[in-house]
Amino acid sequence: MTITYEWRGAFDNAAVNALHAEAFGHVQENSDWQTRVVRHSLGWVCARSDERLVGFVNVAWDGGVHAFVLDTMVAQDVRNSGVGTELVTAAAQGARAADCEWLHVDFEEHLRPFYFDACGFRPTDAGLIALRRITSAPQSYGG
Repeated sequence: MTITYEWRGAFDNAAVNALHAEAFGHVQENSDWQTRVVRHSLGWVCARSDERLVGFVNVAWDGGVHAFVLDTMVAQDVRNSGVGTELVTAAAQGARAADCEWLHVDFEEHLRPFYFDACGFRPTDAGLIALRRITSAPQSYGG
C-alpha cells in the first residue's frame, strides 16, 4: 500500500468529518473543515491511500513564528504503520518552509510516546485554562 502526503492538499469535508469521528471516537459531525482551515491555519497535511483519506493534521499558527499541531488523525486500519509520524513530519516541513521557528503540540498522556519518541517533540512547561468544563475528565489545577 502506497500512502502519499500533501501539504495543503484538497479534501472533502465529509471525508475529514468521518476520519475525525473514527480517530477521536465520537459520532460523525458535519463541520466545515475547508472554511476552518483556510481561515485559521497555516496549512494541513492530507495522507491518502489511493484516493481514500487515511490521515489528516491541521497546522494552526499565530501569524508569526509559532505553529501548532492540531487534530492529528489516522484511520484505524493504517495505525501503527508510520502514517501519523509522516503527517507530523510533513506538518513540520510546511511550518519550517513558512519560516516558523517553533512547532507546538499538546496531547493526552497516552500519546506521549508518539509525540516525544516517534515525532521528536520535547517536553516543555506549558499552561492551560479550561474555558468549558468537560465532564469526562476531572479538572485539576493548583492555586
